[in-house]
Amino acid sequence: MSAEFVHLSLHTEYSLIDSTVRIKSAIKRAAALGMPALAMTDQCNLFGLVKFFRAAEAAGIKPIAGADLWVVHREGEPFRMVVLCQNRDGYLSLSRLISRAYRRRQLKALPTVDSEWLGELNNGLIALSGLQQGEFGRHLMSGRMDLARNSLQRWMRIFDDDRFYVEIARTGQDGEQHYNHAAMSLAGEAGCPVVATNDVRFLDADDFEAHEARTCIAGGRVLDDPRRPRNYTREQFLKSPQEMAELFQDHPQVLENAVELAKRCNLELKLGTYFLPEFPLPEGETVESHLEAEARQGLTDRIKKHGLAPDFEQADYEQRLGHELEVINQMGFPGYFLIVADFIRWAKRNDVPVGPGRGSGAGSLVAYSLGITDLDPLRYELLFERFLNPERVSMPDFDVDFCMDKRDRVIDYVAEKYGRDRVCQIITYGSMNAKAVVRDVGRVLGHPY
Repeated sequence: MSAEFVHLSLHTEYSLIDSTVRIKSAIKRAAALGMPALAMTDQCNLFGLVKFFRAAEAAGIKPIAGADLWVVHREGEPFRMVVLCQNRDGYLSLSRLISRAYRRRQLKALPTVDSEWLGELNNGLIALSGLQQGEFGRHLMSGRMDLARNSLQRWMRIFDDDRFYVEIARTGQDGEQHYNHAAMSLAGEAGCPVVATNDVRFLDADDFEAHEARTCIAGGRVLDDPRRPRNYTREQFLKSPQEMAELFQDHPQVLENAVELAKRCNLELKLGTYFLPEFPLPEGETVESHLEAEARQGLTDRIKKHGLAPDFEQADYEQRLGHELEVINQMGFPGYFLIVADFIRWAKRNDVPVGPGRGSGAGSLVAYSLGITDLDPLRYELLFERFLNPERVSMPDFDVDFCMDKRDRVIDYVAEKYGRDRVCQIITYGSMNAKAVVRDVGRVLGHPY
């Protein structure tokens, strides 16, 4: 990696309250600036990780995964710390920290990480001190030098093997010059490496006003409110290596350290690979043979109960079933069909109303035979290829509708049977459409509705 600088602290649109940076735009800009790597460190989340990795790798840029955490000692005031993943161990450590923060440690709706958790879950992570908002920085800003020394030494012990860096920036924040001078002095005394960041929140300097409007929308403020927090400056954009070199021409080593730190981060993610729980099988059967037996018996039962579709023979059903089974097995998804059929059958046996099926999954005769759907695809001329196609390999996805009052029982059943560490719920992200944006921006500009 030959470069003058790598950005190691950058919030994207997935930091839902304080960034206007879109992932693809950031990658495109980094590529245009000749940067070999870029970090994404959203506020206590990894929401954009897959999108970030795919875009970065497609552009030939090394993606560095991380997060901007709020950490707390017992019931004290939360402080900031940026952590970056060196490898898969670091990714797993960070995932567990963030999950635990959302589930167990939210302060005023802010997920926070208990400092004790970092003592046990720091394997594979590199930490940055968090500028003035970090524990070390806050002690420096209040003149408590002994506490700052103690804090620095403690975090250097926790993140041993030189995995803790003192972070400095020159973005024009109040007190920044004093902090930088004191931080570099204490870091030199303790033998701790110092790294420069630009704490990026928007792409171009001209985006500052739009970013301010974004933070006002999130905070329920108006731009002219003299009491609103002003936590950001016009300098927090994605600066070029040359701009950063000019900014830190008196301390070029802090830029070199950013490049060296980026070299230490080598997380590889296997994307497009599916990991399904194992379906419990009767002795002597494979998942493919069990699916076929269940589907053929199910088809026999369906035809006996509902008959054949007009203009179709039994042989047409058997031919279609055989073709679908071949495709399902060839693509490696027999277990998926068995698992979905299992929890739908459980729901029906346990008085949980289930919809008849909708979407492309209704085109599968195997699904109809297993009881996943209640629609005969031959009767309604529905195509299986819309659901599963060997020429377009993707995970099959049944749209299943459960009664909203009883769906939790189904989730509990699946978690208990297949393992709670193998079951999760999928997140959705809210975004502001044009109409809402016009209304909200008008409000923060002070215009009446």
